[in-house]
Amino acid sequence: MSEFVLAASKNYYPDKSENVMQSIFSQYERVIVQSIITSFGLDFLIKDQHGGDVDTIHNVRQIGKDPNMTYKNKQNQRDYENRGEYNSTSYHSHPGYIQKNKEVSQQKKDGTLTDAYTGEKIAPNEKTNLDHVISAKEIHDDPGRVLSGLDGTKLANSDENLKPTGESINKSKKAYSMDEFINRLEKTQEQRQKRIDELNSKPNLSDSERKELKKLSQLQSADKEKMREIDKKARKEYEYKIAKEYYTSKKFATDVAVSAGKVGVKMGIRQALGLVFTEIWFSVKEEFVKYDVHPGWKMDMGDFFKAIGEGVKNGFASAKSKYKEILSNFASGTFSGIFSSITTTICNIFFTTAKNVVKIIRESFSSIVEAGKILLFNPDNLPFGERIRAAVKIIATGASVILGTLVSEAIGKTPVAAIPVIGDIVKTFCGTLCTGIVSCTLLYFLDRSSVINKIVNMLNKIPTLEDNVRYFQEQALLFERYAAELMKIDLEKFKQETSAYNRIASQINENTSDEELNFILRRSLKQLGIKMSWEKSHDSFDSFMSDKKSKMVFD
Repeated sequence: MSEFVLAASKNYYPDKSENVMQSIFSQYERVIVQSIITSFGLDFLIKDQHGGDVDTIHNVRQIGKDPNMTYKNKQNQRDYENRGEYNSTSYHSHPGYIQKNKEVSQQKKDGTLTDAYTGEKIAPNEKTNLDHVISAKEIHDDPGRVLSGLDGTKLANSDENLKPTGESINKSKKAYSMDEFINRLEKTQEQRQKRIDELNSKPNLSDSERKELKKLSQLQSADKEKMREIDKKARKEYEYKIAKEYYTSKKFATDVAVSAGKVGVKMGIRQALGLVFTEIWFSVKEEFVKYDVHPGWKMDMGDFFKAIGEGVKNGFASAKSKYKEILSNFASGTFSGIFSSITTTICNIFFTTAKNVVKIIRESFSSIVEAGKILLFNPDNLPFGERIRAAVKIIATGASVILGTLVSEAIGKTPVAAIPVIGDIVKTFCGTLCTGIVSCTLLYFLDRSSVINKIVNMLNKIPTLEDNVRYFQEQALLFERYAAELMKIDLEKFKQETSAYNRIASQINENTSDEELNFILRRSLKQLGIKMSWEKSHDSFDSFMSDKKSKMVFD
């Protein structure tokens, strides 16, 4: 929408006698039509998706949790569905697990082994287990891990994810995440301490009670802060590995390139079609204005369809004559689409973008690209101040579209939006109306404000590099024209004329009396073929001047 608004308003300065309200509403109409066509009417070409157009590790983990989230690449979905069932044996028989177990066993024999979760020394005869900090099952079923294509058994049995701890803690933790396990420990802490005190108060304990007391004491001695720190470190390393693998992969690069290309082309088509359809709309309107509509006037259907046909025909002709502007719109739309797609993908690496957020990013880039084109390339050769004003207009219009999108989203959350058909119409209308009114008001202010005009005029006086370049281009053009004129000169004739002039000048400088000077001048004029205007009627200049009826005649 921004390109059209700029074209429609940048040179709009109505005279003082024009009705101000009529002027502003005329602009409202044009902007609203353009807004409907591009920002709302042609959005079906792009189809914004919740979470963007490329799968990210963050987003695939939201599938199942967020009802709006789906896989963007169906192959990634098939890969996850075909990951296979979790097999505990394959994870606990991995070479990394076996090697780590040997190291832990040796440390326990040497009396140097420490429980990772309690910080206490482990006796050589005490039962210990090797715990997966991030559970093996969690890693196996992690959509992010599957997306990266990394082997789950290798990740689960990396050194930072295997920690020695007491058997009671390991078996109680099971496949819970560290946070889930700590929450369970905290919820049962009071009850567990009560049971420990109860068992300690007994003078004699059975074997089962001694085992129970040992188990409860071990769980009670778990250092929750230490456990959280170990989990944080393990997850940081885990996330780094899968992120590095996926985001540097050919698969991700291909998806980003394809997505950006598709969005770019669709955005370019949308911008180009927006201009074409707008030209058609106003051409059709002009055809209807030609008819004399008055009370009692009956409309002939033939005239109706003829007006539409002529309007469409004229609209296409008008658009055709503006093919450079259409190509420019396509190019700027393509670039903004590419940039917005890449930005959306980057955002979705860290958080999930909703549909309207994607649209906001897209419209923002559309405005930024168009404003950048004006500031950097200045296709319309605007003075510096007008160039700044034009760029601000585009940014203001883009902000208006974003505001309209937010209004449309807000309406979508009301009961009205639930009404079939009508709900969508109301949403679109309210968003478009808001965009039109805000954008036109801003445009009108930027054109009519005395403060803005003073600033623009002041900026116009600032010399820029482009001004200097333009000046030298003009001088070069003038020199080129002068050189072309010089090329037409007969050089030999020019030399002869120059020699004659030099000879006459020399004779004039060497004369010794007025009579001689008069003779030299008369002879020179005759040699040059110059006739005196008084010669036809008088013999001398004196007689000519003495005759009151004489008139000087020029051939």
